[in-house]
Amino acid sequence: AATAPRIPPTRLALHHFDVSYSLQLKDLWPSVRAGLLCEQKYGALLNNFSPVDHVAQELELQNATDFVSEAPKKAQRSQWGAAAEEAGRGESRSQEGSGEGRTVMQAETMTQAEMSLPLRASISSNIKCYTFPRGDITRFRPARPDTLGLLDYYLMDAASLLPVLALNVQPDDFVLDLCAAPGGKTLALLQTGVCGHLAANDVSISRTKRLYQILHSYIPKEIRETVSVTSCDGRDWEQLEGGTFHKVLVDVPCTTDRHSLMEDDNNIFHRRRTKERQMLPMLQLQLLMAGILATKPGGEVVYSTCSLSPLQNEYVIE
Repeated sequence: AATAPRIPPTRLALHHFDVSYSLQLKDLWPSVRAGLLCEQKYGALLNNFSPVDHVAQELELQNATDFVSEAPKKAQRSQWGAAAEEAGRGESRSQEGSGEGRTVMQAETMTQAEMSLPLRASISSNIKCYTFPRGDITRFRPARPDTLGLLDYYLMDAASLLPVLALNVQPDDFVLDLCAAPGGKTLALLQTGVCGHLAANDVSISRTKRLYQILHSYIPKEIRETVSVTSCDGRDWEQLEGGTFHKVLVDVPCTTDRHSLMEDDNNIFHRRRTKERQMLPMLQLQLLMAGILATKPGGEVVYSTCSLSPLQNEYVIE
């Protein structure tokens, strides 16, 4: 009897996303689909423990910009533009009243827009990540070591920084990165320079080794010694150090949508991993609960995935 053709996991993933995300995103799905299937663009997270001024200048000469510092400026311009448009509509609707009154109304609208920038308060100016403009497919050169052997920047998906920025680490916070490997977010947390203590954990011993390698490549010994790296099941963390941390990052295992579309190796859509994939939301919920229980009263937890799936995002939270 003829055997059925073996369908690559990447094709299975694309079929799954076409069915589910087309219903979820509707008219947006074609452009999101194209983005997921394009070659990945990286951001360059500057290493503050290495002299970075000349690196920043080098990247700016290549037309790269620090998206972390640019985000509040873009948000401000956008809100000022929206406020001006709204003020203009109000002006056209009003046939009475003095010009002075309309100017005051517009100024009040502008001030309100300026004050309502949540990004301004939450983004740490210590984190710098350079990206090339949309449509620019320039690749960053490989990272180089400084005189102490520390690499000057770390290449990562710039979106991976968003959970770290949302965590809004404050001076002397005790921070837990519950699912830390391979280490990009742990490295970004250290770039803030304000963690009182950082615990980095991952259930996978092999991935934890990769985390160790990143810390040795980017972080001075005296700072590395303030980081505790463990390899245990994050679901059991409350039994180890419950109610200990001011800030907890729960960046859970997920379908990692882009990886699932680009790489057949270690793909969660491989048929032998079907049950594992189906159980992801339960695992994610258990990890989130463990993260909450590890947090001090009044602390903050950020939950994040690399997936567009509502089952792995909103539904887990709800």
